[in-house]
Amino acid sequence: MKLEAVELLRLDVPLKGAFRTSFSSINTHQVLWVHAITDVGEGWAECGANERPDYSSEFHNGAATVLKEFFLPDVFGLGNDLTAEAIAPTLHWAKGHRMAKAAIETAVLDAQLRAAGTSFASYLGATKTRVPAGVSVGIMNSLDELLGHVERYLAEGYLRIKLKIEPGWDYEPVKLVRETFGADLLLQVDANTAYTRKDFDLLKRLDEFNLLLIEQPIEEEDILGHAKLADFIDTPVCLDESIVSADIARDAIELGAAEIINIKPSRVGGYIESRKIHDVSVANDIPVWCGGMLETGIGRAANLALAALPGFTLPGDTSASSRYFEVDTTEPFKLVDGYIDVPTGPGIGVDPIREIVDRYTVSQEWVKRP
Repeated sequence: MKLEAVELLRLDVPLKGAFRTSFSSINTHQVLWVHAITDVGEGWAECGANERPDYSSEFHNGAATVLKEFFLPDVFGLGNDLTAEAIAPTLHWAKGHRMAKAAIETAVLDAQLRAAGTSFASYLGATKTRVPAGVSVGIMNSLDELLGHVERYLAEGYLRIKLKIEPGWDYEPVKLVRETFGADLLLQVDANTAYTRKDFDLLKRLDEFNLLLIEQPIEEEDILGHAKLADFIDTPVCLDESIVSADIARDAIELGAAEIINIKPSRVGGYIESRKIHDVSVANDIPVWCGGMLETGIGRAANLALAALPGFTLPGDTSASSRYFEVDTTEPFKLVDGYIDVPTGPGIGVDPIREIVDRYTVSQEWVKRP
């Protein structure tokens, strides 16, 4: 297989409503897509970077620049030896930029699997045909607004509720949701690094609500701090931003910092590395689940395939398309009895709807083989 050209598309996809976390609030999801053209077919991928370097150090303009100036020339240079499996070793020289690496690897993998007639799920080793769906609930303007959203998501059939939290929006919202919807509700919280070691006593107060987990409470570099917190509180500590590779996952598990792991393919460099993290976690009896970056259907399809691996035992953030978008860029993923079907077609199993993509596209750029 040989890479002939890559199209970089920027899309502005309207959200159904504002989504607020401890680090940002957005009404439109700005997306960077990578469209790979090979001599055996085409492939698609969605870069997980945000517009600003708020969730991680990566951002759209940076990802596009490093792809154009450094990564794509190296991938073109593989010539007829191109495979998705060859991309990580080829780009290993470059420090970081895992979201950009994941985007080109995934686009090539999609093309490779489409040509072979193999689905992402089959390639990764999935054992399920549908996956349980949870939903992420952003920080709201009021407690009443929060209750209204949670009630609606439960009525739609979501099996687990994740509340975004930050200092000043933590104990009371969690207490109210737990008291309102009962002890049987699968409930967890996500801080996106909003707290510090000084907040351990505050975070311990959440123990009384029997949460599934608390996700990434302190800074991503502070693995030892998470281990200390895990010893201090009863709520299981889940790492998200801290986990950028299988090696880091192994170290975090050994230190006792990761009782649960959220695997986000874009954050760790792609689906091949994600599978390695899954395998390390399973070998150490650590549950994993699949997080999300508000992906459109292009990114959501591949995430569903990953979430179908046997070690993914907790509901993930792979919600239905209607959770975020009035109109998705692919055929919408639908929630049925709390589950979403895993695509079975070749590659990621979905295709962009060109009319909708054209409506949302704000820029496109072609990079061709020299």
